[in-house]
Amino acid sequence: MLIRILSTSDREFPRQFAAIRERGAATNAAVDDQARKIVDAVRRRGDRAVIEMTQRYDGVKLTPSTLRVSDREIAAALAAVPPAALRALRLAARRIAAFHKRQVQRSWSYRDALGLKLGQQITPLRRVGVYVPGGHAAYPSSVLMNAVPARVAGVGEVIMVSPRGRDGFNPAVLAAAAIAGVDAVYQIGGAQAVAALAFGTQTIAAVDKIVGQGNAWVQAAKKQVYGTVDIDGIAGPSEVLVIADRSADPAYVAADLLAQAEHGSGDECAVLLTTSRPLVLAVQAELACQLAALPRRADIARVLKRRGALVVVRDFDEAVQVADEVAPEHLELIVANPQRWAPRIRNAGAIFLGPYAPAPLGDYVAGPNHVLPTGGTARFFSPLGVYHFVKRTSVVSATRQGLQRLAPAVESLAKMEGYQAHAAAVRIRFGRSVAKGKRQGGSNGEG
Repeated sequence: MLIRILSTSDREFPRQFAAIRERGAATNAAVDDQARKIVDAVRRRGDRAVIEMTQRYDGVKLTPSTLRVSDREIAAALAAVPPAALRALRLAARRIAAFHKRQVQRSWSYRDALGLKLGQQITPLRRVGVYVPGGHAAYPSSVLMNAVPARVAGVGEVIMVSPRGRDGFNPAVLAAAAIAGVDAVYQIGGAQAVAALAFGTQTIAAVDKIVGQGNAWVQAAKKQVYGTVDIDGIAGPSEVLVIADRSADPAYVAADLLAQAEHGSGDECAVLLTTSRPLVLAVQAELACQLAALPRRADIARVLKRRGALVVVRDFDEAVQVADEVAPEHLELIVANPQRWAPRIRNAGAIFLGPYAPAPLGDYVAGPNHVLPTGGTARFFSPLGVYHFVKRTSVVSATRQGLQRLAPAVESLAKMEGYQAHAAAVRIRFGRSVAKGKRQGGSNGEG
């Protein structure tokens, strides 16, 4: 059986579907413990620990002077990438930037009826670290999706870390870094790279935030440094949930399920929800046919068998309900009228409407970010965006008259909470002390 067929009307469906949806912990105790030791070593010993861990885990020997990828190597990578690939990278970068420019927020303020001027100041982060997986695979699209929004947000410095394979970097990764405007690339990965970004070393400057995907050790390290720096979240395996009706082309549906099962962790999730049993049978046949032509068919087949399902639902209201419970990373609506159903979807990282908007379009060149919430976190997390690279600061300005009007309420609330000094900080501005009600010397005017 390549992929199971389920029905929501079956008594066993809740148990069967729960097994498919079950998400393993992002890390386990052993991974957490090992990552903690690496993080602590880098915090204490800086470059030396980073270099030792890189040789131990990646088989790459570095020195403090070779931690950073040289400008010459980046220029050589740009020259080595075929022109068609460079055009694709630049097209993707332009589209990602165009989309994210619409997310830019401006500082704002207003004056209320009491004369207080209140507002919010939007400030880009000073320095951000971007983690890009590497070593055995190349992810130039991840470079663009993480670095371009940071640049659009106005981040002062973007630092990238990515593990160097034994045979060097894939040129496309370094080319993407140049196109995205990355300021510095360090050829390190794993928990040691996360720790170096968080705490800084003799060579690598500490950042304010770390974004980007990575393996279990990377995710464990990100959790451990959170609080010293901000992080974008804990990334999990890729997911797709397709809602389709009888008008859907089974070849399209099958191709989209296979695409997400291909990501490589072995824990991806691919699910179809439909009212059409004939579509289910046609998709099942298409999966077998298309899988046979894929080079990674054995790995994909294991994913489909373990965490794949073709589910027959009673109606589309139930499909929407199930989708919201799953809160998938990618949700495709391959139905006759997707605009009708999209507003009813509450929980999804990204929604793809119609037969010509497959999730891989969003992975690369559509424009919205492909760094999406996984593992059901679309219930409360959003895609990576410009808003992740800025901070908001409240601004309050008041006149003496404005404060005087609000002082009784401030004092009353402060006393409710037992904070006499809070109340006194207001009273003293009007010539009254805590003990006597009058401050020696009287008021000194507007505070």
